[in-house]
Amino acid sequence: MSNPTHFEDFFPGKKLAFGHYEVTKEEIIDFAREFDPQPHHLDEEAGRNSMLGGLAASGWHICAMAMRMCVDGLFSKSEARGGASVEDCRWLKPVKPGDVLRMEIEILQTRAHPRRAVGFVKMQWDIFNQREQVAQIITTPLFAKRSAA
Repeated sequence: MSNPTHFEDFFPGKKLAFGHYEVTKEEIIDFAREFDPQPHHLDEEAGRNSMLGGLAASGWHICAMAMRMCVDGLFSKSEARGGASVEDCRWLKPVKPGDVLRMEIEILQTRAHPRRAVGFVKMQWDIFNQREQVAQIITTPLFAKRSAA
């Protein structure tokens, strides 16, 4: 990995954008069967009769898709060391088959660990569909300090 991103490369206000994730009916149903087998995630008719207005991805599936985009766009190019917490996770709009997702990340805060060679980077993840509707996730991953690499 050439010139990976370290803790010191993040600062409040920094913005990143990446991702292009096309959601399919098959993956919505497959994920739901395995991890969240509620009718509105498994069946189109049940989805139409729900408050979601159609077959929709599980919120946990949306989190997994967001994680994939973040790994591909940031974590795989950095000295990421895992996550410390998720402070807030809200699903504001249903994600349906055919939606194309992207994400924007804003750095909210950084804090060096007092005893370890890592730092906390508080980020806001905004996941958008092609209609620019957003679902929001806030998380605090760990990144290695440059001196520890």
